[in-house]
Amino acid sequence: MFLSAIVMMKNRRSITVEQHIGNIFMFSKVANAILFFRLDIRMGLLYLTLCIVFLMTCKPPLYMGPEYIKYFSDKTIDEELEKDKRVTWIVEFFANWSSECQSFAPIFADLSLKYNCSGLQFGKVDVGRYTDVSTRYKVSTSPLTKQLPTLILFQGGTEIMRRPQIDKKGRAVSWTFSEENVIREFNLNELYQKAKKQQKPREEGPEEPPAVPAAAPQESKKDK
Repeated sequence: MFLSAIVMMKNRRSITVEQHIGNIFMFSKVANAILFFRLDIRMGLLYLTLCIVFLMTCKPPLYMGPEYIKYFSDKTIDEELEKDKRVTWIVEFFANWSSECQSFAPIFADLSLKYNCSGLQFGKVDVGRYTDVSTRYKVSTSPLTKQLPTLILFQGGTEIMRRPQIDKKGRAVSWTFSEENVIREFNLNELYQKAKKQQKPREEGPEEPPAVPAAAPQESKKDK
């Protein structure tokens, strides 16, 4: 109980009970490894080897539910953001190994189902896989910086804001990735209404010019 209280106080960005439990197990494994090494170095090495094998073979579950999200690669993200300046993009920079990203995945998917339209779209890019994207958009993948996940709002292909914010030391400012916080901080309701208003003229299209009546044929002199 004392260990769990310390973990929950230290890791304020955790947003679910499952994530708190996962962090407690992680710290417990580290504590067990230290105890085994102090007891017998061979037992410590064996325990460490088993933990590594477990982490490599038992991958964490990924969210597979419904969503309106476009997944970018290192070659498509720049092109997609620049393609239509009228489209506002909210892009999540994530990594599959990050427990914070896994916890946020169903929340981001639910937001995309509620707010996605032609003028407001949601995207994701795996910076754990495309490391050059993390460099271009200045999103650190180091667990020490706690910058994953990062949400960036793009309008006209230009970054407008991001969460979490980064301090002078390059560490993320503590911010809870809840649905309420994303809606409030990114003004999703306002963005959605503006996008819907812009969508109507495009759906209606330009008005067709009135048809010009054809001129009546003139009688020739021969007919007279």
